[in-house]
Amino acid sequence: MKQTRLGDVLLRKRKITPEQLMTAVKDAKLSGSTLTQQLVQNKVFTSEELTKFIASSYGRPIVDLSKIEIDPKLTSISLDIMRKNQAIPIRRRGNMLTLAVADPYDIHALDEMSFISGHQIDVAICDEAQLMKVLDELGSANQQLEDVMADLGANNMEVVETEAAETDEGVLAADSEEAPVVKLVNLILLDAIKRGASDIHIEPYEKAIRVRYRIDGVLQEIMRPPMSMRDAIVSRIKIQSRLDISERRIPQDGRIKLKLSKAKTVDFRVSVLPTLFGEKVVMRLLDPSNLQLDMSVLGYEEDDLANFKEAIHLPYGMVLVTGPTGSGKTVSLYSAVSELNQPGINLSTAEDPVEFNFMGINQVNVNAAIGLDFPAVLRSFLRQDPDVILIGEIRDHDTAAIGIKAALTGHLVLATLHTNDAPSTMSRLVNMGIESFLVGSAVNLVTAQRLARRTCKECAEPEDIPREALLNAGFNEEDIGTFQPMKGKGCPVCNGTGYKGRVGIYQVMPIYEEIREAVYADKNADEINAIAVSKGVRTLRMAALRKVKAGVVSLEECLRVTVAD
Repeated sequence: MKQTRLGDVLLRKRKITPEQLMTAVKDAKLSGSTLTQQLVQNKVFTSEELTKFIASSYGRPIVDLSKIEIDPKLTSISLDIMRKNQAIPIRRRGNMLTLAVADPYDIHALDEMSFISGHQIDVAICDEAQLMKVLDELGSANQQLEDVMADLGANNMEVVETEAAETDEGVLAADSEEAPVVKLVNLILLDAIKRGASDIHIEPYEKAIRVRYRIDGVLQEIMRPPMSMRDAIVSRIKIQSRLDISERRIPQDGRIKLKLSKAKTVDFRVSVLPTLFGEKVVMRLLDPSNLQLDMSVLGYEEDDLANFKEAIHLPYGMVLVTGPTGSGKTVSLYSAVSELNQPGINLSTAEDPVEFNFMGINQVNVNAAIGLDFPAVLRSFLRQDPDVILIGEIRDHDTAAIGIKAALTGHLVLATLHTNDAPSTMSRLVNMGIESFLVGSAVNLVTAQRLARRTCKECAEPEDIPREALLNAGFNEEDIGTFQPMKGKGCPVCNGTGYKGRVGIYQVMPIYEEIREAVYADKNADEINAIAVSKGVRTLRMAALRKVKAGVVSLEECLRVTVAD
């Protein structure tokens, strides 16, 4: 009877008798199963016991495949080869390919995987039943994608010249309803939800279409559909978004609502932009189930959160949240609104567009095309007996003026603004044409924010950073040696990136009396910043360095999202 290396190890460690092993090997040969499967089937071990023994004896970690995003495009290894060798690639770094295997003692399987992939092999141990389940799921997903791409004629791809792509809307509408196009668009939407993406980018170039997802704030290329289907894909998305498919010269905005189950609905905010080689589509995912409204877990420091909460509970005045697009301003405002949402309060919001719906809040979707712009909505709000008003974004003088007026006449106003930091917000309002004495009187607090990628907890390890680099980043001499910077080395949980999830970096600036005086005197942003820092307000870089000291954010990420003071 053919012996196996795993069998030898089990015998040597006295975990099994020769009779038990011989029976298992014989039964495995008759049934076509593996030795590990047969040992569990014969109840010699439980699956968990056998996995733990193999990991311990081989000296490699156990991985939970249910927590790992398996990328079928990680290597050129076919699914049939993976099934044959009972191995799944889970990570690639340089020339090293990590495989999840149930039996690392199968040297022939590992050699074949190394030869076919052209990589050196490292292994992680996994439960065999879980391995088989993932292989089956991959087979289903791969077959779905292969069917779609085959239907699209991916093997006979033809580049369509821009001039030759002029098609009437009737043809485009018909093409967009073809089953392959519908499948592909649905696949893109569902895959983005599964991967936890915040945005989908479909980008046309001269000889290719690229699909990218923004995951944890960074764009990653996912696929390149056939160029011949460029217009049909865009038209399908336009039809779902209720946009004009015949108009391809000007930008358009729309929305798709995707119902996944009775309890789960995901919205996609769609933006279509004409580019040199066709229309680029960007879709922002709005998943209510991922909306975090608990302010205590967003990343605020304890004193900053106390100041922010105090400001939003004042009966009147303005609270401003600033930062670039994608910095989490909407989540911060929604968190504040959620806390203020009480039966005794009349709360109204003007948004462009409304991203999430809330019971108890009167939300208005701004539509400038029909004259329902921010100033018009805000004027109506003031006739509706409001207690709290939320302005999605202050973009112009009229919106700012009405917001300031409301804050000075007994209303609490929450709003967003695009500025680099909190102190420059005051100057920005003055530059919009608002009198400095009105700005100083109306604003109670300004918070500026960024989103930084969290260091993966599963693979975080100490990072050796030169003293000079720490000082250049902004740490003080007395800080050096009092903390240990951490950085993710990359693992299956974080798909080898070293980052998993995001955390907010906040500069919370209450408008102290000294700051009001500086605004009245038309002081510039640098002078206001100096006063704020002297009062204990942390800059964005200072706030990010605190996250580095806590091991939440790597120094590299801190330097990426904030600028030196």
